[in-house]
Amino acid sequence: MRLLEELARLAAQESSLFQAQLLKEDIARLGKLAALAQSAPDLAAFRQAGMRLGWTQGDARTHELREPLEELLEAIYRKDEARITPAWNALHRARMERLVGCLSTPAPKPAD
Repeated sequence: MRLLEELARLAAQESSLFQAQLLKEDIARLGKLAALAQSAPDLAAFRQAGMRLGWTQGDARTHELREPLEELLEAIYRKDEARITPAWNALHRARMERLVGCLSTPAPKPAD
């Protein structure tokens, strides 16, 4: 999968420890997906397993990523290289929007 090669290249060059860690985690997830695609009996089973790979903390918010994640899962299952990277980019963008939204939520003010 070309996407795995590209993410590995980016991880090797990344100077931010945070970004490098995210890339390593994503590379691991995509590696698991590639293996699952080989062993899953059908697309439905692959989707079910692929939705539970820790896309969000404890998969608590993974349901919010359903649409772009399902697009990526189908592209990987069908080995459609032309669709994999655009689907990944959409999923990554949606995940980062959720992450930034969580981080930018104002902290409650302490009582006086």
